[in-house]
Amino acid sequence: MSDRDPGFESAAAIRARIDTSKPHSARFWNYFVGGKDNYDIDREVGDQIKEIFPGLVDVARTSRHFLGRAVRHLAGEQGIRQFLDIGTGLPTADNTHEVAQRVAPDARIVYVDNDPLVLAHARALLTSTPEGRTDYLDANLYEPESILKAAEGTLDLSRPVALMILNTLGHVADYEQARSLVSGLMAGLPSGSYLVISDSTSTSAGMIAASEAYNSSGAIPYYVRSVEEIAGFFGGLELVDPGVAQVTRWRPEADGPGGGAGAAMAVDAYCAVGRKP
Repeated sequence: MSDRDPGFESAAAIRARIDTSKPHSARFWNYFVGGKDNYDIDREVGDQIKEIFPGLVDVARTSRHFLGRAVRHLAGEQGIRQFLDIGTGLPTADNTHEVAQRVAPDARIVYVDNDPLVLAHARALLTSTPEGRTDYLDANLYEPESILKAAEGTLDLSRPVALMILNTLGHVADYEQARSLVSGLMAGLPSGSYLVISDSTSTSAGMIAASEAYNSSGAIPYYVRSVEEIAGFFGGLELVDPGVAQVTRWRPEADGPGGGAGAAMAVDAYCAVGRKP
């Protein structure tokens, strides 16, 4: 299904698709960033994993702060006015459209996810300035051509777009397939577009143990990758300084969330922003 109206599916139909017997990554992450859109099973598994690796909470929160900095940089310094955010997750504070439209009120944002709980809350993502526009697609990462075609209802794909894929690619078990999906999406975007990726990385024993515990919980598995594999998503692109870096160390802002001492925090999450020549 790929519809542009979150009201197209009835609330009852959406609720019927939500499995509360198993943890889910969007709800699990929502719990870690202090949200309320999660269930007992998500909190139970979250608390178990925090005992194994407390640092995962820092990963979740600092990754969210990176999103804000990346969007501010692209909208403010690079003049990007279009954002395609795939793997949206549950709405929290400072969603992509809120950050972008503070800088550029005419910015247009399309969110993409296929989680029924995200769909149920999608209306919270559809607020917009009068000058700009936001949209939500219930669509699948594994269908890049369908995503691009549907996004054309809101975005002008002849003009640069920032493709945001944050904390999502770990759901794709095969690395080469994940690279192919990213390449397919970028192939449909013009020169001057940007790719923004952040993800948890296999850079400590604690993170690896946390990943294994999560994957054995009954949830849809999420695989952490090496820093080199994160860098591999940016083949053929021009990396924005400082290149591939820990999320806390990508253009930290002294007076922003996670700035100051937080910018020196070492976390098991890496990111990069690359420009399509």
